[in-house]
Amino acid sequence: MSRYLAAATLLAVLFAMPAAAQTADDLSGTVDETIDIAEETQEKKDEWADQRAELENRYRVARSTVGWLEERIAVETQRAQALDDRVAELERRLAESGRLQAVIQDSMVAVLRRFEDVVAADMPFLAEERAQRLDKVRTELAKPEVASAEKLRRLLEAMLVEAQYGESVEVTQEKIAIDGQEKFVDMLRVGRLAMFWVTPDGTQVGTWDPVSGDYVAMPSSESRTIERAMEMATRMRPVQLLSLPLGRIEP
Repeated sequence: MSRYLAAATLLAVLFAMPAAAQTADDLSGTVDETIDIAEETQEKKDEWADQRAELENRYRVARSTVGWLEERIAVETQRAQALDDRVAELERRLAESGRLQAVIQDSMVAVLRRFEDVVAADMPFLAEERAQRLDKVRTELAKPEVASAEKLRRLLEAMLVEAQYGESVEVTQEKIAIDGQEKFVDMLRVGRLAMFWVTPDGTQVGTWDPVSGDYVAMPSSESRTIERAMEMATRMRPVQLLSLPLGRIEP
């Protein structure tokens, strides 16, 4: 229908022109060209209509996708904010932990120093063993890679061992200085209360004097009592009550 309408319109225009300017061939070619243009134009309109429908459909899909993406962005934004808050809290805790670690480290060092002072002022028994224990604890506290909990455990273990010395009685062989002369003796330690010594031949007996900080001699009459106490400590004699010459136990 469009084709014939266009042809009719063109013929009307051509008949209105002077007859001398028109020929049959020209008219036929012009009509055909006009019809072709009209057909091409219609095809392009149809094609554009299809493209427009497709674009409108893609637009609707895109709008729907944008809505979904906006919702996802809102959700992910909330999640990111929650993660940021958690990271900030962890950083705060980490900083607080570092501060507490420094405080705990300083506290343990201070406790160790007081502990060393107590051991140094104590009776001089098992000097080498106790010194080595303190050295180990001191070394552990100085290691940055050792956890604070482990350092505290080592310190408390050393303090517990020292505390247990006050509840034990033992006999050891020691080399001590008596009146400027070194002698091998049997040493009886009664907790942290007193230390008594007897020479192997039993001719000399004495004690540790906390006031003077020296080993001093005692009357030989005390020798038998000290020897009996040593026999009880080594389980060579049944335990019984004894009156030990404690003397001065404090300055």
